[in-house]
Amino acid sequence: MKSKLSCVFATAVVGFGVAAPVTVSAANWSDTSVFYRTGNNFREPAIAENVAKDIFGFTHVSGYDYGQNFLNVDVLISDRSDPAEGGAQGAQEIYVVYAHQLYLGKVFKRDLSFGPVKEIALTTGFDWNSKNNEFASKVRKVLIGPTLKFNVPNGYFDVGLLYYKEKNNNGIVGKSVDFDSTYRIALAWGVPFQLGPVPLSFEGFLNYTAEKGKDGFGVDTDPETWTNLFVMADVGQMLMGKPKTLRAGIGYEYIKNKFGSSDGSTGSKTTTPMLKVQWHF
Repeated sequence: MKSKLSCVFATAVVGFGVAAPVTVSAANWSDTSVFYRTGNNFREPAIAENVAKDIFGFTHVSGYDYGQNFLNVDVLISDRSDPAEGGAQGAQEIYVVYAHQLYLGKVFKRDLSFGPVKEIALTTGFDWNSKNNEFASKVRKVLIGPTLKFNVPNGYFDVGLLYYKEKNNNGIVGKSVDFDSTYRIALAWGVPFQLGPVPLSFEGFLNYTAEKGKDGFGVDTDPETWTNLFVMADVGQMLMGKPKTLRAGIGYEYIKNKFGSSDGSTGSKTTTPMLKVQWHF
Protein backbone atom coordinates (compact mmCIF):
# COMPACT_ATOMS: atom_id res chain seq x y z
CA MET A 1 0.00 0.00 0.00
CA LYS A 2 2.95 2.31 0.64
CA SER A 3 4.05 2.09 -2.99
CA LYS A 4 0.45 2.62 -4.08
CA LEU A 5 0.23 5.87 -2.07
CA SER A 6 3.56 7.01 -3.50
CA CYS A 7 2.32 6.36 -7.02
CA VAL A 8 -0.89 8.27 -6.35
CA PHE A 9 1.06 11.23 -4.99
CA ALA A 10 3.39 11.22 -7.99
CA THR A 11 0.46 10.97 -10.39
CA ALA A 12 -1.31 13.90 -8.73
CA VAL A 13 1.76 16.14 -8.89
CA VAL A 14 2.73 15.12 -12.43
CA GLY A 15 -0.86 15.45 -13.60
CA PHE A 16 -1.01 18.97 -12.22
CA GLY A 17 2.31 19.74 -13.85
CA VAL A 18 0.93 18.70 -17.24
CA ALA A 19 -2.11 20.94 -16.78
CA ALA A 20 -0.19 23.81 -15.21
CA PRO A 21 1.22 25.38 -18.41
CA VAL A 22 -2.31 26.12 -19.60
CA THR A 23 -3.23 27.75 -16.28
CA VAL A 24 0.07 29.51 -15.67
CA SER A 25 0.21 30.94 -19.20
CA ALA A 26 -3.01 32.83 -18.42
CA ALA A 27 -2.16 33.56 -14.80
CA ASN A 28 -1.60 37.05 -13.48
CA TRP A 29 0.17 35.64 -10.45
CA SER A 30 1.08 32.29 -8.92
CA ASP A 31 2.70 30.85 -5.81
CA THR A 32 4.01 27.29 -5.50
CA SER A 33 5.51 25.80 -2.36
CA VAL A 34 6.46 22.60 -0.59
CA PHE A 35 6.22 22.22 3.17
CA TYR A 36 6.72 19.99 6.17
CA ARG A 37 4.69 20.14 9.35
CA THR A 38 4.60 17.91 12.39
CA GLY A 39 2.76 17.42 15.68
CA ASN A 40 2.53 14.81 18.44
CA ASN A 41 -1.06 15.10 19.67
CA PHE A 42 -3.22 14.31 16.66
CA ARG A 43 -6.22 12.10 17.29
CA GLU A 44 -8.15 9.59 15.20
CA PRO A 45 -11.64 8.18 15.88
CA ALA A 46 -11.61 4.88 17.82
CA ILE A 47 -7.94 5.34 18.82
CA ALA A 48 -7.37 6.20 22.47
CA GLU A 49 -3.73 7.34 22.18
CA ASN A 50 -2.33 10.54 20.76
CA VAL A 51 -0.87 10.13 17.28
CA ALA A 52 2.37 11.72 16.06
CA LYS A 53 2.32 12.66 12.37
CA ASP A 54 4.84 13.91 9.84
CA ILE A 55 3.10 15.73 6.99
CA PHE A 56 4.76 16.56 3.68
CA GLY A 57 2.87 18.78 1.27
CA PHE A 58 2.69 20.66 -2.01
CA THR A 59 0.61 23.81 -2.57
CA HIS A 60 -0.09 25.82 -5.71
CA VAL A 61 -2.19 28.99 -5.87
CA SER A 62 -2.67 31.08 -9.00
CA GLY A 63 -4.91 33.89 -10.13
CA TYR A 64 -6.16 35.09 -13.50
CA ASP A 65 -8.52 37.83 -14.69
CA TYR A 66 -11.70 36.01 -13.65
CA GLY A 67 -10.69 34.01 -10.62
CA GLN A 68 -8.14 31.82 -8.90
CA ASN A 69 -7.10 28.20 -8.36
CA PHE A 70 -5.94 26.41 -5.23
CA LEU A 71 -4.37 22.93 -5.06
CA ASN A 72 -2.98 21.25 -1.95
CA VAL A 73 -1.58 17.73 -1.66
CA ASP A 74 -0.72 16.34 1.79
CA VAL A 75 1.10 13.09 2.50
CA LEU A 76 0.48 12.20 6.15
CA ILE A 77 2.63 9.59 7.91
CA SER A 78 1.40 8.44 11.33
CA ASP A 79 3.31 6.65 14.05
CA ARG A 80 2.19 3.18 15.17
CA SER A 81 -0.54 4.59 17.41
CA ASP A 82 -2.47 4.96 14.14
CA PRO A 83 -1.50 1.64 12.55
CA ALA A 84 -1.61 0.65 8.91
CA GLU A 85 -3.68 -2.39 8.09
CA GLY A 86 -1.79 -5.33 9.56
CA GLY A 87 -0.17 -3.14 12.24
CA ALA A 88 3.45 -3.44 11.06
CA GLN A 89 3.87 0.34 10.75
CA GLY A 90 2.02 3.62 11.06
CA ALA A 91 -0.68 4.43 8.54
CA GLN A 92 0.00 6.58 5.50
CA GLU A 93 -2.51 8.85 3.86
CA ILE A 94 -2.68 11.12 0.84
CA TYR A 95 -5.17 13.98 0.91
CA VAL A 96 -5.86 16.24 -2.09
CA VAL A 97 -7.87 19.48 -1.99
CA TYR A 98 -8.70 21.52 -5.11
CA ALA A 99 -10.81 24.68 -5.22
CA HIS A 100 -11.60 27.25 -7.89
CA GLN A 101 -13.07 30.69 -7.32
CA LEU A 102 -14.87 32.49 -10.15
CA TYR A 103 -15.09 36.23 -9.50
CA LEU A 104 -18.70 37.11 -10.33
CA GLY A 105 -18.05 40.85 -10.48
CA LYS A 106 -15.38 40.29 -13.14
CA VAL A 107 -17.57 37.88 -15.12
CA PHE A 108 -20.62 40.16 -15.18
CA LYS A 109 -18.56 43.38 -15.33
CA ARG A 110 -20.28 44.79 -12.26
CA ASP A 111 -19.00 46.19 -8.99
CA LEU A 112 -20.27 43.75 -6.36
CA SER A 113 -18.27 45.27 -3.51
CA PHE A 114 -20.01 46.48 -0.37
CA GLY A 115 -18.66 47.54 3.01
CA PRO A 116 -15.46 45.56 3.67
CA VAL A 117 -16.30 43.02 0.93
CA LYS A 118 -14.38 43.58 -2.31
CA GLU A 119 -15.78 40.71 -4.43
CA ILE A 120 -18.24 37.82 -4.49
CA ALA A 121 -16.96 34.55 -5.90
CA LEU A 122 -18.49 31.22 -6.85
CA THR A 123 -16.37 28.51 -5.23
CA THR A 124 -16.29 24.97 -6.62
CA GLY A 125 -14.02 22.22 -5.41
CA PHE A 126 -13.39 18.67 -4.29
CA ASP A 127 -11.49 16.65 -1.68
CA TRP A 128 -9.97 13.24 -2.42
CA ASN A 129 -8.08 10.91 -0.10
CA SER A 130 -6.79 7.38 0.40
CA LYS A 131 -5.48 5.85 3.64
CA ASN A 132 -4.02 2.40 4.23
CA ASN A 133 -5.43 1.71 7.70
CA GLU A 134 -8.15 -0.80 8.60
CA PHE A 135 -10.87 1.78 7.97
CA ALA A 136 -9.42 2.34 4.46
CA SER A 137 -11.04 5.73 3.98
CA LYS A 138 -11.64 6.95 0.43
CA VAL A 139 -13.03 10.46 0.86
CA ARG A 140 -14.79 11.97 -2.15
CA LYS A 141 -16.23 15.41 -1.40
CA VAL A 142 -17.82 17.95 -3.73
CA LEU A 143 -18.40 21.55 -2.66
CA ILE A 144 -20.00 24.56 -4.37
CA GLY A 145 -21.34 27.89 -3.20
CA PRO A 146 -20.82 31.65 -2.83
CA THR A 147 -17.79 33.16 -1.12
CA LEU A 148 -17.37 36.70 0.18
CA LYS A 149 -13.86 38.04 -0.36
CA PHE A 150 -12.93 40.73 2.13
CA ASN A 151 -10.51 43.55 1.49
CA VAL A 152 -7.30 42.81 3.43
CA PRO A 153 -4.20 44.84 2.45
CA ASN A 154 -1.55 42.46 1.05
CA GLY A 155 -3.58 39.50 2.36
CA TYR A 156 -6.96 37.82 2.16
CA PHE A 157 -9.99 36.78 4.19
CA ASP A 158 -12.70 34.62 2.59
CA VAL A 159 -16.01 33.42 4.01
CA GLY A 160 -18.00 30.83 2.05
CA LEU A 161 -21.34 29.07 2.43
CA LEU A 162 -20.99 25.84 0.49
CA TYR A 163 -23.14 22.90 -0.53
CA TYR A 164 -21.35 19.78 0.74
CA LYS A 165 -21.69 16.20 -0.48
CA GLU A 166 -19.46 13.35 0.71
CA LYS A 167 -18.93 9.70 -0.14
CA ASN A 168 -16.49 7.55 1.80
CA ASN A 169 -15.48 3.97 2.45
CA ASN A 170 -15.81 2.06 5.70
CA GLY A 171 -13.44 -0.89 5.46
CA ILE A 172 -14.39 -2.18 8.90
CA VAL A 173 -17.97 -2.95 7.85
CA GLY A 174 -16.97 -3.37 4.21
CA LYS A 175 -19.17 -0.84 2.44
CA SER A 176 -19.21 2.54 0.76
CA VAL A 177 -21.11 5.28 2.57
CA ASP A 178 -23.13 7.92 0.71
CA PHE A 179 -23.68 10.68 3.27
CA ASP A 180 -26.60 13.10 3.15
CA SER A 181 -26.07 16.44 1.45
CA THR A 182 -25.40 19.24 3.91
CA TYR A 183 -23.65 22.60 4.13
CA ARG A 184 -20.24 23.92 5.15
CA ILE A 185 -19.26 27.36 6.41
CA ALA A 186 -15.67 27.84 5.26
CA LEU A 187 -13.27 30.57 6.38
CA ALA A 188 -9.73 31.03 5.07
CA TRP A 189 -7.31 33.85 5.76
CA GLY A 190 -3.78 35.15 5.46
CA VAL A 191 -3.05 38.44 7.23
CA PRO A 192 0.49 39.84 7.18
CA PHE A 193 1.75 41.93 10.09
CA GLN A 194 5.01 43.16 11.56
CA LEU A 195 6.32 42.54 15.08
CA GLY A 196 9.28 44.87 15.43
CA PRO A 197 11.73 43.82 12.70
CA VAL A 198 10.07 40.42 12.20
CA PRO A 199 7.72 40.03 9.18
CA LEU A 200 4.91 37.66 10.15
CA SER A 201 1.66 36.27 8.79
CA PHE A 202 -1.39 34.96 10.63
CA GLU A 203 -3.03 32.36 8.42
CA GLY A 204 -5.25 29.32 8.45
CA PHE A 205 -8.75 28.02 7.89
CA LEU A 206 -11.89 27.15 9.83
CA ASN A 207 -14.54 24.78 8.48
CA TYR A 208 -17.88 24.09 10.13
CA THR A 209 -19.64 21.14 8.47
CA ALA A 210 -23.20 20.39 9.54
CA GLU A 211 -24.45 16.88 10.35
CA LYS A 212 -24.54 14.61 7.27
CA GLY A 213 -26.88 11.77 8.19
CA LYS A 214 -25.75 8.35 9.37
CA ASP A 215 -22.20 7.00 9.13
CA GLY A 216 -21.17 3.52 8.02
CA PHE A 217 -22.03 2.10 11.44
CA GLY A 218 -25.57 3.48 11.27
CA VAL A 219 -24.83 6.18 13.85
CA ASP A 220 -26.09 9.75 13.40
CA THR A 221 -23.29 12.17 12.63
CA ASP A 222 -22.72 15.45 14.47
CA PRO A 223 -21.52 18.82 13.16
CA GLU A 224 -17.75 18.96 12.69
CA THR A 225 -15.53 21.95 13.49
CA TRP A 226 -11.99 21.86 12.08
CA THR A 227 -9.48 24.70 12.26
CA ASN A 228 -5.76 25.15 11.60
CA LEU A 229 -4.05 28.32 12.84
CA PHE A 230 -0.47 29.35 12.03
CA VAL A 231 1.83 32.27 12.73
CA MET A 232 4.55 32.15 10.07
CA ALA A 233 7.79 34.17 10.02
CA ASP A 234 9.44 35.24 6.76
CA VAL A 235 12.82 33.68 7.55
CA GLY A 236 14.05 34.16 3.98
CA GLN A 237 13.64 37.92 4.22
CA MET A 238 15.31 38.15 7.63
CA LEU A 239 18.28 35.86 6.97
CA MET A 240 18.86 35.96 3.21
CA GLY A 241 17.18 39.13 1.99
CA LYS A 242 14.80 36.99 -0.08
CA PRO A 243 11.20 37.70 0.97
CA LYS A 244 8.44 35.13 0.55
CA THR A 245 10.80 32.19 0.02
CA LEU A 246 11.62 30.34 3.25
CA ARG A 247 9.00 30.61 6.02
CA ALA A 248 8.73 28.86 9.37
CA GLY A 249 6.29 29.02 12.23
CA ILE A 250 4.12 27.47 14.88
CA GLY A 251 0.51 26.37 14.60
CA TYR A 252 -2.41 24.75 16.32
CA GLU A 253 -5.06 22.31 15.13
CA TYR A 254 -8.44 21.98 16.81
CA ILE A 255 -11.10 19.49 15.71
CA LYS A 256 -14.43 18.75 17.36
CA ASN A 257 -16.42 15.71 16.20
CA LYS A 258 -13.80 14.59 13.68
CA PHE A 259 -15.47 13.12 10.57
CA GLY A 260 -18.83 13.71 12.28
CA SER A 261 -18.10 11.35 15.19
CA SER A 262 -19.69 12.42 18.47
CA ASP A 263 -17.58 14.53 20.83
CA GLY A 264 -17.97 11.73 23.38
CA SER A 265 -16.39 9.16 21.04
CA THR A 266 -12.78 8.11 21.53
CA GLY A 267 -10.40 10.17 19.40
CA SER A 268 -13.05 12.50 18.00
CA LYS A 269 -11.45 15.66 19.44
CA THR A 270 -8.00 16.97 18.48
CA THR A 271 -6.02 19.75 20.15
CA THR A 272 -2.40 19.75 19.03
CA PRO A 273 0.40 22.29 18.52
CA MET A 274 2.35 22.00 15.27
CA LEU A 275 5.59 23.18 13.68
CA LYS A 276 5.78 24.10 10.00
CA VAL A 277 8.51 24.93 7.47
CA GLN A 278 7.58 26.06 3.96
CA TRP A 279 9.67 26.80 0.87
CA HIS A 280 8.17 28.94 -1.93
CA PHE A 281 9.61 28.80 -5.44
